[in-house]
Amino acid sequence: MKYDFKAIEEKWQKIWDEKQAFVASEDYSKPKFYGLVEFPYPSGAGMHVGHIKAYSGLEVISRKRRMQGYNVLFPMGFDAYGLPTENSAIKFNTHPRILTDRNIEKFTSQLKRVGFSFDWTKVIDTTEEEYYKWTQWIFLKLFEHGLVFRDQALVNYCPHCKVVLSNEDSQGGKCDICHSDIVQKSKDVWYLRITEYADKLLQGLDTVEYPENIKMQQVNWIGKSTGAFVNFSIKEVEESLRVYTTRCDTLFGVTFMVIAPEHPIIEKYRDKISNIADLDAYKDECAKKTEFERTQLVKDKTGVKIEGLTAINPVNGKEIPVYISDYVMMGYGTGAIMAVPAHDQRDYDFAKKFGIDIIEVIKGGDVAVEAYTGDGEMVNSDFLNGIEKKADAIEKMLGFLGERGIGEKGVQYKMKDWAFNRQRYWGEPIPIVHCKKCGMVPVPYDELPLKLPTVENFEPGEGGESPLAKIESFVNCKCPKCGGDARRETDTMPQWAGSSWYFLRYIDPKNDKVFADKEKLNYWLPVDWYNGGMEHVTRHLIYSRFWHKFLYDIGEVPTAEPYAKRSAQGLILGEDGEKMSKSKGNVVDPNDVVDSVGVDVLRVYILFMGDYGMAAPWSDSSVKGCKRFLDRVADLPSMVKGEGATPELESLFHKTLKKVTLDIEDMKFNTAIAAMMTLLNSVCDHGSLTVDELKMFVKMLSPFAPHISEEIWEQLGETELCSLSVWPEYDEAKTVDSTVEIVVQINGKVKSRLNVAADISAADAVSLAKADEKIAAEIAGKTVIKEIYVPKKLVNIVAK
Repeated sequence: MKYDFKAIEEKWQKIWDEKQAFVASEDYSKPKFYGLVEFPYPSGAGMHVGHIKAYSGLEVISRKRRMQGYNVLFPMGFDAYGLPTENSAIKFNTHPRILTDRNIEKFTSQLKRVGFSFDWTKVIDTTEEEYYKWTQWIFLKLFEHGLVFRDQALVNYCPHCKVVLSNEDSQGGKCDICHSDIVQKSKDVWYLRITEYADKLLQGLDTVEYPENIKMQQVNWIGKSTGAFVNFSIKEVEESLRVYTTRCDTLFGVTFMVIAPEHPIIEKYRDKISNIADLDAYKDECAKKTEFERTQLVKDKTGVKIEGLTAINPVNGKEIPVYISDYVMMGYGTGAIMAVPAHDQRDYDFAKKFGIDIIEVIKGGDVAVEAYTGDGEMVNSDFLNGIEKKADAIEKMLGFLGERGIGEKGVQYKMKDWAFNRQRYWGEPIPIVHCKKCGMVPVPYDELPLKLPTVENFEPGEGGESPLAKIESFVNCKCPKCGGDARRETDTMPQWAGSSWYFLRYIDPKNDKVFADKEKLNYWLPVDWYNGGMEHVTRHLIYSRFWHKFLYDIGEVPTAEPYAKRSAQGLILGEDGEKMSKSKGNVVDPNDVVDSVGVDVLRVYILFMGDYGMAAPWSDSSVKGCKRFLDRVADLPSMVKGEGATPELESLFHKTLKKVTLDIEDMKFNTAIAAMMTLLNSVCDHGSLTVDELKMFVKMLSPFAPHISEEIWEQLGETELCSLSVWPEYDEAKTVDSTVEIVVQINGKVKSRLNVAADISAADAVSLAKADEKIAAEIAGKTVIKEIYVPKKLVNIVAK
């Protein structure tokens, strides 16, 4: 039977809304479940099928939790600040406020149309003043605790977006927003000292339930390494160059040093450097390159020797040349490296090009041909000679460095402090005032929010200046500390700011006294389950864990980690197996699917199409298969006969219920749906089912296809919502078959099959096998040598 899905969907969505069916309760005596999905950036294009898959996993789990008696918080909001909105606003000549509101309205209607069970009373929008007031409040707390600083640095600058980008937002030398090449530029930058929390971020991973690949990405991003800081004195001046190395055991093989072209020692002693013009010219060339280009391993080695500064190898006293080269960056480590060409290929190539000595200190390779990067016995290394274990050599060298006062054990991180400003309009204003007398002064807490002024011209200024810098009424102000003339900070926060704490605001979104009430935080935290994309497991996930850990340290939140569990969905590919894109013409519009086959079919198909965590191609034929499944489900009420259990179906119902119950928890949604399809086939083959069995079936189906489930539930005379009914419980005893089919073999060859009691004894199984007509005929006149019974599988009779 074809059912009127459009009428059913509208009917039940209206009822859910009227009854506020999915609003989290204020009854804190109930067990709680806080399910979180990554809130979307509301683009003008609206929702795509990827959003539906991203939200469907925890949608099913949240619906099941409600039916299991949990108080469920499953909220939705919008991450609306940032470059994408502003670039669209410029393109369409529409103020970003208007564009944002329009997009949010469109997105909301689309989400509601899919029937997601979000608590719509707790919607947040990061661009609303009552929200970003608390983003600014957290920033000031970070500032107050010394975790915010300003420094001039070479930054990643996108000339197209006219904005400074963090390393995370410019991977591969490309702007994360417009994909243009980025360049290096010297600017004043606001930083958050996320490196202060590096160890806590690593240690916290031991306390949470994240997939190993997500944990590993975070570990690699933080990039903790243990090594040594070593001081190389400079022959010509009272100065030293400090390096960090994980291989201090190779110090006897250091034959040159390389420092960043921007290293301050060059400016400090430029009058002692005879080829300073060459160094200046090289530095200017480096400024045109992106960080990505500068640090590539496979590229021509370039550099300039500094004439006038010579380093001294601290372990053997030998003089070694100092070079500048583009692959050494001031933002990484100390801006200086020691080079061991015999055992590092990049150093080896550099040494070969510039005719520098190559000294083997680890036996095992042929350094006349290439660098040897393996382990081996130490040679040409004085007191280390003969040591074969790398750890022993490092330990002995660390002791030597400490005794001589020329170095010490140390730790470094690949992760850098978080560049936390943008020179754009559409973002949270940074609540800092610059006073000539008092320096950087925070805006008083009681004056928050520092509001983003309404402007007509919000295009970025040339040279990377914020549009806010043009607004004198915003810029000119009084110093909160001394009352003198001052200027406001005109940079805004990056788009990651609002998403670094949004999960806290969902808990108490209307509170104007605190970002969330303590009692509510104590009840709802941590987030029990957070699902999102793999593309956010480093930046957003690390940033939000950092903010949360800081708030925990200052006593504002009750848990050290924000998320107890994290999962990730796979991509939905086009039918051609490629990533969906307009240029390829393989994009599927979910609205078209809903129009043609209904929301429940779309919901079921997206979770049936494959492993939830893996990428899977779209298939129109499989969508039709899911439509046929739900059409058959709609026919079930006409097949109802009696109450209780159907003996022939009872075991299968309990097996299916057990599988669906467990598979939902494991996010094996596709096999849960497949099990319900198999059960439906069996019911149809049998020709009937009881009213109690149908109720069990629609409850199982409800988290996946809630609209048709509610409709059938009502047809069965129920007055309460199926979505809020009690999740059925399976009887373990009924999931075990009372009888099993076994094969009977003669000399290892199958001759017959028998249905026997599952707990039959070996003797009885063999007796039944021998009594079988086919087997009796086969062994007549033969001697039985051996009888074998494998429980629930086979009887094998060896006869001659």
